[in-house]
Amino acid sequence: MKNLVLTALLALALPMGAMANDDDDDDNNFGLAGLLSAKNKQDLEPIQLSAGMPLTSSPWELKSGTYYEFEIQGDGSQELALVGPEFFRAIWVDEIVVEGLEIRPLGIDSVEFDEAGEMEIGFVAIKPGSYYLKVPGSTGETQRLEITIK
Repeated sequence: MKNLVLTALLALALPMGAMANDDDDDDNNFGLAGLLSAKNKQDLEPIQLSAGMPLTSSPWELKSGTYYEFEIQGDGSQELALVGPEFFRAIWVDEIVVEGLEIRPLGIDSVEFDEAGEMEIGFVAIKPGSYYLKVPGSTGETQRLEITIK
């Protein structure tokens, strides 16, 4: 009976000791909130929705498993949208915040600004590959944001 109790205590203590080990191979050390912890969060360059203006200054390179937040800022110069269904299916959208209202969608294909405003999207990059967000119907390179998830 003593051996059984000792074995049970060791089995419970071993995972706790292994988690405290700083020599972990993955080097993430996410903490208590895992993927959603502050250590795993990065802010991306905002997307500017303005008639004839570039969306961003450079492409996004993302890492699978990292939590990202970005803002989309529409200046109201024109009714503009962003589409990217393949990108939105390669990520897990945590929330979309519009004027302090938090939306937790199961999925999205696009967003649209009918007037000036701002929204923030928080997500975890999941599926590696090459994706885009673009203004629908546009053909210019500045109206398309190239995104790579590694």
